[in-house]
Amino acid sequence: MSKSNIEGKQSAFNTADITALSHLYRGELYRSTVWRTRLDATTNWAVLTTGIALSLTFSSESASPLPLVLVGLLVTTFLFIEARRYRFFDFWRLRAHVLELYFFGPILRGRGVQVENGWNEILYQDYRAPSLHITYAEAVGRRLRHNYSWIFAIQVTAYIGKLLIHPVPVASLQELWMRAAIGPIPGQFVLLAGLAFHATWIAIAIATYRSRRGAGRTRPQTPERDRLLELARG
Repeated sequence: MSKSNIEGKQSAFNTADITALSHLYRGELYRSTVWRTRLDATTNWAVLTTGIALSLTFSSESASPLPLVLVGLLVTTFLFIEARRYRFFDFWRLRAHVLELYFFGPILRGRGVQVENGWNEILYQDYRAPSLHITYAEAVGRRLRHNYSWIFAIQVTAYIGKLLIHPVPVASLQELWMRAAIGPIPGQFVLLAGLAFHATWIAIAIATYRSRRGAGRTRPQTPERDRLLELARG
């Protein structure tokens, strides 16, 4: 590419255009922040309901472990809702990141606005025909690995503890089946269903981790010195 073409592309945006793009970035950042807040809301619902189930299960010697079983289904619903919200959060976050990297980045380095790689045309096409950039399964896997795996782990630990040691340690395998039984459903079937339930989440977390977006991307090494922290300290 000739020098004149590069200079022409560098001057593609005037002052009014740059101001408009700055406001566009503020709008995209606001949208991503709103959807990030919605992610926190569903996670809080899952934590709250799990806490209530734990309180009910261990409230008395005769309390049933059934609340922990039911809250697992409720937390699953929250996980599905949050995965959908995460797809929209990722959608807005990606646009904001593109503007940070390719619009503000060259300006911060004193090079002015650069458009040689065509980021502005790609961003325009995304506005013209928007589409989500992460699959629903991958979104479920991400939220599962980051948040919900810990919630499910707490539920499993509490459930096993309830069966084995509360109110007194289990004396026999038959007693374990009796404690795990839910009405006419045998305890063996309940435990087998629970095992399949959580094994499914483990499989989803592993499968989506291997096929996740950016799996083959080279990560920058962590610098020995935190230069930004040193700069902030003055």
